[in-house]
Amino acid sequence: MTFRTPGFGRRLGSGRTRLVLPVLVALAALLVAYLVFTSVYTNWLWYDSVGFETVYTTQMRAKLELFFGAGLFMALVVGANVWTAYRLRPAYRPLSVEQQGLERYRTVIDPRRRLVSLTLLTLLGVLTGSSVAGRWAVWLAFLNRTPFDIEDPQFHKDVSFYVFTYPFLRLVLGVVFAAVILSILAAVMVHYLYGGLRLQGPGDKASPPARAHLSVLVGLFVLLKAFAYWFDRYGLVHSERGVTTGASYTDVNALLPAKTILAIIALICAVMFVSNLLRRGMMLPGVGFTLLVLSAILLGGVYPLLIQQFQVKPDELAKERAFIQRNIEFTRKAYGVDGAQVVPYGSQPVTDPAKLKAEREKLDGVRLLDPNVLGDTFLRLQQIRPFYRFPDTLDVDRYTIDGKTIDTVVALRETTGAPPGEHSWVKDRLFYTHGYGFVSAYGDRFTPAKVPEFITGSMPVSGQQKIRVDRPEIYFGERSSRYSVVGGRDQQELDYPDGSVQSGQRTNTYGGRGGVKIDSLFHKLLFSTRFQDKNLLLSGAIKKDARILYNRQPREMVHRAAPWLRLDGDPYPAVVNNRIVWIVDGYTSSSGYPYSEEMSLGEATRDTITDTRSAVARQANDHINYIRNSVKATVDAYDGTVHLYQWDEDDPITKTWMKVFKGTVQPRSSIPPELEAHFRYPQDLFKVQRKILSKYHVTDPAAFFSGEGFWEVPEDPGAKGKRQPPYYQSLRMPDDPSRNFALTTVFNPRGNQQLASFMSIGSTPGSTYGQIKILEMPRNAQPDGPSLVQGSFEADAQVKGELYTLRQGGTKTVPGNLLTIPFAGGLLYVEPMYAAKATNSDKEQQYSFLGKVLVRYGGTIAAADTLDEALRQVLGGAAAPVPGGAGGALTPEAQKAITELRQAVDAYEKAQKAGDYPAMGRAWEEIKKARDALEGAQAKPKGAPAATPSPGTAPVPAPGSSSPPSPSATPTSSG
Repeated sequence: MTFRTPGFGRRLGSGRTRLVLPVLVALAALLVAYLVFTSVYTNWLWYDSVGFETVYTTQMRAKLELFFGAGLFMALVVGANVWTAYRLRPAYRPLSVEQQGLERYRTVIDPRRRLVSLTLLTLLGVLTGSSVAGRWAVWLAFLNRTPFDIEDPQFHKDVSFYVFTYPFLRLVLGVVFAAVILSILAAVMVHYLYGGLRLQGPGDKASPPARAHLSVLVGLFVLLKAFAYWFDRYGLVHSERGVTTGASYTDVNALLPAKTILAIIALICAVMFVSNLLRRGMMLPGVGFTLLVLSAILLGGVYPLLIQQFQVKPDELAKERAFIQRNIEFTRKAYGVDGAQVVPYGSQPVTDPAKLKAEREKLDGVRLLDPNVLGDTFLRLQQIRPFYRFPDTLDVDRYTIDGKTIDTVVALRETTGAPPGEHSWVKDRLFYTHGYGFVSAYGDRFTPAKVPEFITGSMPVSGQQKIRVDRPEIYFGERSSRYSVVGGRDQQELDYPDGSVQSGQRTNTYGGRGGVKIDSLFHKLLFSTRFQDKNLLLSGAIKKDARILYNRQPREMVHRAAPWLRLDGDPYPAVVNNRIVWIVDGYTSSSGYPYSEEMSLGEATRDTITDTRSAVARQANDHINYIRNSVKATVDAYDGTVHLYQWDEDDPITKTWMKVFKGTVQPRSSIPPELEAHFRYPQDLFKVQRKILSKYHVTDPAAFFSGEGFWEVPEDPGAKGKRQPPYYQSLRMPDDPSRNFALTTVFNPRGNQQLASFMSIGSTPGSTYGQIKILEMPRNAQPDGPSLVQGSFEADAQVKGELYTLRQGGTKTVPGNLLTIPFAGGLLYVEPMYAAKATNSDKEQQYSFLGKVLVRYGGTIAAADTLDEALRQVLGGAAAPVPGGAGGALTPEAQKAITELRQAVDAYEKAQKAGDYPAMGRAWEEIKKARDALEGAQAKPKGAPAATPSPGTAPVPAPGSSSPPSPSATPTSSG
């Protein structure tokens, strides 16, 4: 017989139910804590692996200080006013329908009053703290601010006040304003709930304690408004009311005194509200509120409008002249263009044949390889396997080859993971872990097949005698996967397929310092959680000493190491001391520089090239009015080592952040000379500066006011509706004794397609780096701009005939970069016209080769197989030979060698497709013989017809090469 106590089962079930909820809450809290710990700790491990752990800890400390400081401040202020309102509740509440309805709420809330208040205040503190913690950069910059030693002309304050102090004061004022406003709302709710305020019934609608409490709070709000009016005065240096940015005539003579008067009126009104503590009634607060509103409307709105309409508009230039001058001066300083030289040019172009010949002999090294077009050609000729990739837009650098510094087009061969159809976790994460090889080509040379002449390339790397690369593996790159596991004991990671009989591939085991060890169960668990990948925890393929590489893309790595920097959208690889490093340009910027023109960074840098970049590499549409190329950063492509070097030693923002993150930025004097030789002027900064100089080359206020002399960046002739990008090229500027590497652009007059000016900025570190020189064309005889030049090429009978012939057989033509070159007192236009070869199979990669070189000088136009031949046609006289030129005037022996070379390559490709290795070996011997014959052939005298070899041939082996490429190194459809 079983005895059961009545109600015991119900009590037990109820107890279990009450127990489940706390357990679930505790488990949820533990899970959240674990996820937060995983995120924080794995981030710290990454920072520790690159030696920038202090950056992370400094950020976290600042965020925590702001989070708890602002959160506690908000919770305490609002909580104190809620407590005060509750304590001031009336002891007696008249019975009314309104109070009867509120009594039900009081009955529900009162027993849980403390829990409800604590929960809401905690939530309010968390939201406030989270919002303010995101402004950690404003806080740290304020604490470590560095003076600019430049005073604004209106308030005579150092520029650092507007860049560092003013934003922080606005932040503090915003938090205090929010606290007071929320306190007022909370106090009104509590007073109403407990009867201190009522909407119905006879007599006073507010009890004396409630009236006094709310009067103090509103008085405090008005007092804050007085401070806000006072600080608003300094914000006038960013005003957009006048002709230009900055305090205008109306701002200085109407709005500035109005703000001062409004601050005084608000102070008086605050006293009126607080006076309600001493006397009963709302007359004084009502008068104060009415006075404040009317003053704001009349003094802050109507009065400045009347001054603008009736004093400034009738005589705007006279009134605004001084303020326009301020804007011109400060804008040019803020964007670093105050040293730009504008010189007249083009009034007397050389026409004498002898002088033209002398000038032509100085013209060498014109870059015909367009890095924006030949990405498909690099891919076709150097991809080797379908799981390797090159960027769509290649990079331009300089290397010293055979004792001569030349423009070089470069790229890295990066991996995209396992081949299609062969993906697995082990292959993607442990085997196909990195790219391989630094590929470079002469900027001004083509092979007889009219494809780039490579300096380094292939697998294994060729051309080591010209550019030596000790570590060609690319573990850190722009296409690196989210994470890879490398370096485990006996782990094999693919370097490249070598066609060997034994394994068919070359492998290695990572031996660098990059990454974090993942051979412990604890780390496996953490990273498995971070990447939501159970294989990291369960896989037995992860061996002892294995390391996990993550956060591997150069821009991301530098951004994490220096979160205070903006980064250029185009990191580029360079070989420095026989190692491949990524070079990333870092900018400091601000929107607080007084009197400086503001612009959208994203809009200013947008052109044809930016559309080829990923979204993360494009500049955000943030508005700035100050920018400097303050830091040059490097990332080692093999071990991920990050270095930050101070570049602009005069930039106060850089100095400020060097105080914040001590020891993270190395001084400029520590830059290795071998690295500095590869620095170049960054494109995004140049685009910003050219946008500024399209207007601010005009320094006379009257001329600036009229706007008649303003320029604009021309449309890219090869991409309608998009701005022409700037071009890197080595050239000799007028009056310069030697060629220099530079970044160049041109301007059109606003609304016109003529050419107004040519702009160049030195890009070689040394005496000319960063020097801006603008050649301004005669206004009464401006030459054609890029669009008109492109139109003249397409309308020229000879060019049309040459291009018609080139386009036969389904071949498409692609215009390359239209280079504008100051030459002989005029302008020389050079445009490589590429042809995209039609393919025989949909699987076969289409690629571009050089079709013709188009040249124009004055009104004379020519199209030829080589630049030298085109120059001879345009300028007259004998053509000087161009080393490595495509095609060219060739001897019969050279023409025969080209034919034999073409036949040998065709035979090699046919044998390769058939898998006939003996036939491949015989064809390779024929290729070497034809190559040797071609090297020994001499150029034919002038006037001889140029031979045009088939563009479809495979790349010619580098001189001195004795080894055939791997069976898949030639451009076949199978890769």
